Amino acid sequence: MEFFLLTLLLLAVIGLSSFIHHFMPYIPVPLVQIALGVLLAALPIGIHIPMEPELFFVLFIAPLLFHDGKNVSRHALWKLRKPILLLALGLVFVTVFAIGYLIYWLIPSIPLPAAFALAAILSPTDVVAVSAISSRVKIPQTIMHVLEGEGLMNDASGLVAFKFAVAATVTGVFSLTEASWSFLVISIGGLAGGAILAVLIIQLKIFIRRLGMEDVTIHMLIQLLTPFVIFYLVEHFHLSGILSVVAAGIVHTIYRDRDQSPAMQLQVVSQSTWTVLIYILNGLVFVLLGLQIPSVISEIFQDPLFNNWEVSKYIFIISTSLFVLRFLWIGAAWHWGWLKKQIQMPSMRAIGIITISGVRGAVTLAGAFTIPYVLADGSPFPQRSLFIFIAAGVILVTLVAASIFLPILAKPDKGNTDKLKEEMEQVAMLRTIDSAIRSIRELMNDENRGAAVSVISAYTQIRNRLTNVSDENSERLKLIENEIRMKALDAEANYIEKLKKEGQIDREMTYMSEEHIHRMRLAVTNRIHYRRLFIWTLVKRSLYQVVHLFLPNNKERLTHRQAQIKKIIRLKVNMAKTAIQYLKNQMTSENANIYLVIIGEYSELIMKLKLAKKGADSTQYTQLQRELRVKAFQAERDEIQNLYEEGEITIDVTRKIRKQINIREAYWMEESSLHSH
Repeated sequence: MEFFLLTLLLLAVIGLSSFIHHFMPYIPVPLVQIALGVLLAALPIGIHIPMEPELFFVLFIAPLLFHDGKNVSRHALWKLRKPILLLALGLVFVTVFAIGYLIYWLIPSIPLPAAFALAAILSPTDVVAVSAISSRVKIPQTIMHVLEGEGLMNDASGLVAFKFAVAATVTGVFSLTEASWSFLVISIGGLAGGAILAVLIIQLKIFIRRLGMEDVTIHMLIQLLTPFVIFYLVEHFHLSGILSVVAAGIVHTIYRDRDQSPAMQLQVVSQSTWTVLIYILNGLVFVLLGLQIPSVISEIFQDPLFNNWEVSKYIFIISTSLFVLRFLWIGAAWHWGWLKKQIQMPSMRAIGIITISGVRGAVTLAGAFTIPYVLADGSPFPQRSLFIFIAAGVILVTLVAASIFLPILAKPDKGNTDKLKEEMEQVAMLRTIDSAIRSIRELMNDENRGAAVSVISAYTQIRNRLTNVSDENSERLKLIENEIRMKALDAEANYIEKLKKEGQIDREMTYMSEEHIHRMRLAVTNRIHYRRLFIWTLVKRSLYQVVHLFLPNNKERLTHRQAQIKKIIRLKVNMAKTAIQYLKNQMTSENANIYLVIIGEYSELIMKLKLAKKGADSTQYTQLQRELRVKAFQAERDEIQNLYEEGEITIDVTRKIRKQINIREAYWMEESSLHSH
């Protein structure tokens, strides 16, 4: 029961981190989760979760890297293989030696092999942390592919180097030839083992499908178990489990791309399940890291052998040295042309982005906890607690540094601030409007089609105004719109003329139809005359109704009148459909926005006429409209929040657009309530 409650508490903390990040998106989620983990550990409720590295790797690292392997671009990995290998192999081994000697010089109480071990565990970057931080920063795609490839590959090289450095510390024996050979065997064996096992698992799923078992649950269960099984089996043979799950993820992606008939339901369930699982695992990794920090800090700070200031200084010196070494290595790679050809941006900025993205994370901490307590002769492992403390400190420093400097480095050059703000605001408004239109189209069905077209038409009008803000453009747009409306009315008039020639409508219906078209033409060309005519028409109808109140209740006359109204409605519906067909035939991608507005108006007219024909009131139609409007406004708010969280817009622009959304919503609700009454 205690384990169950602890699990619920950790999940609640992950949910709280997202809530906090929603209101403070400038703070990366990993830092929020680490802070909550520290706070949780500091509370007097006795929470203590011992770090078991083997379990940590199989439970967290395996599925996370499998998922990354499934989603990484294979084409980009191959195209950028030189810079990726240069960082994932070259930089790792340079870091081991350079930072190892630095640690040995800084802390003489640590033997050289142990210093190499600490440097090795600090060498891998964390692709999960980089992805979390870069979600608010516009990092060029090529750089992101390099960082992802490095993060996927350097875990294996760093951990293998760490393993041999620890073995040398424990036994006092080290062979460079043996270590190099072992590294090749472990890496190639891990890649091959993961690929082979992935193919076998895929064949098992194909066999199950051929047996007629298309049960999504079984296939999803196999998919979820895949990274754990592959990692465990490959590690059992002392090969790289990390590279095995990366290879398995890539193999699964190749199969998915080639499979022509995957179950659509399985794809939807798979995507949703992995999204939730990765969200939880990512969160747990950083919350657990936060939970470990207080105990690590207290162990060092309470030890009289350590000077707290000196220990903290070690962390900053080592972290700075890691960044400096990374900067020099990447600068050399840029100079050799291995990065320059693919990345189209100033060299110093690109080098700076790749440098500061070298964030350390879960693999570093988990590896640090695998350091044995004793050496081969039974004596304690030198400075084990200090190792873990430095590893945790470097993780925090690199995370904070990336959070602060990455947005600055990746920020585009700014010209006129006011002009940029206006452009930012207009782009954000267009994005929110497009999001609302997209959400309505996704919800559209046969039942709500008329209401949906009406809402889309209203949003399209807003979009047209935004894209034609100048008076000159607005006037030109209005002229084009009027011209299109007149042509649509011409199509209606031609339809009536055709019916008249074929004898399908009588003189009265012809007169009424032509009068309707005449009024609509006046509405387009002479609005003042149209208003006068509209008022006179209302007066005539009112007089007609008053006169008929005093006439005897003639059943035949009423039946004839109702039949005439139904005929008129049917004819107007057909006229509107003719106009819509004409507009659709004339519409192109360049003028689609104007045509869609007019088509929307005709579609709404058809819906209202059909409701009138059925003798129904407009309550259901209004209700459908209301539901769609609510969804559209929510889509707008979601989009504006996403733009803010991704760093696309400032807080001032966010507040201004939110205010505009609120005003439009309030205005529409007021208008809707007036119509309903």
